[in-house]
Amino acid sequence: MAIVAGLVLLVLALSHNAGSRRHAGRTSAGAHARGTPTRRQRPGTSVTSQSSPGESDEVRRLIALGKPIYCAARRGNEVALTFDDGPGPYTRLMIAKLRKHGVPATFFIVGRNIPLLAGATRKERSLGAVGDHTFTHPLLTSLGSAEAASEIVRTQAALARASGGPVFLFRPPYGGRDPRIDAIARAHGLLQILWTVDSADSLGANYAQIEHNVISGMHGGAIILMHENHGQTVRAMLSIFAALRRKHLRAVSVPQLLTDDPPSLAQVRAGGSACGVHGALTGG
Repeated sequence: MAIVAGLVLLVLALSHNAGSRRHAGRTSAGAHARGTPTRRQRPGTSVTSQSSPGESDEVRRLIALGKPIYCAARRGNEVALTFDDGPGPYTRLMIAKLRKHGVPATFFIVGRNIPLLAGATRKERSLGAVGDHTFTHPLLTSLGSAEAASEIVRTQAALARASGGPVFLFRPPYGGRDPRIDAIARAHGLLQILWTVDSADSLGANYAQIEHNVISGMHGGAIILMHENHGQTVRAMLSIFAALRRKHLRAVSVPQLLTDDPPSLAQVRAGGSACGVHGALTGG
């Protein structure tokens, strides 16, 4: 009887230990599924949506002003690379290149293009941030108020669904804005983002000209305008990444830039002239 009792106790002990190991395995797997990192990220890089603060207090303050933003305060070493008009034929290549090099960006999306590349806007959000670039890319100042508002609101809703998060950034096509468009953006909780530097890729610049335009204008606080649907822009990116390192600048999303280095009220009121922008904007 003593031998039988001993065998029973041994079986119970082995069963308890196996259950403990199974529980530990489930705990480890659960932690991994919740996003516990499996490798260290390279210093100075950030390619997840966690890098963007979203609609921070500073961003909400700027939305309430109802004025377009051309740059940050220029106190730090951060810049925002932005890409308009996607998704398009080069979107996959651009996403892959940015992700490979750990460079965040902000993408201003045309609503009618969203169905052209399933899942693209979620991937773009994961790289930094996404914003509203109207539904059909019209010159908004040439439209009536109701039609202009529809162009903006339709895209805001469609992009929120497709990208899986709120949309609070907006860029008017061609930089076409006036007080009426400013008021529509503000009424729908959108922060209007223009730019400091135009790469001129939409105007036919080749890759070398794009490199020159972007690199010569890169400085802390700058917002750079590019387009994700031009092959020459994709080709220019490696030189732009190298210039960021050489100039000791760090690419971040637009929300991150404006949270870390917010422009003053006087700077916002001064518009593009406070950011070194002169003349009419033609890109976007």
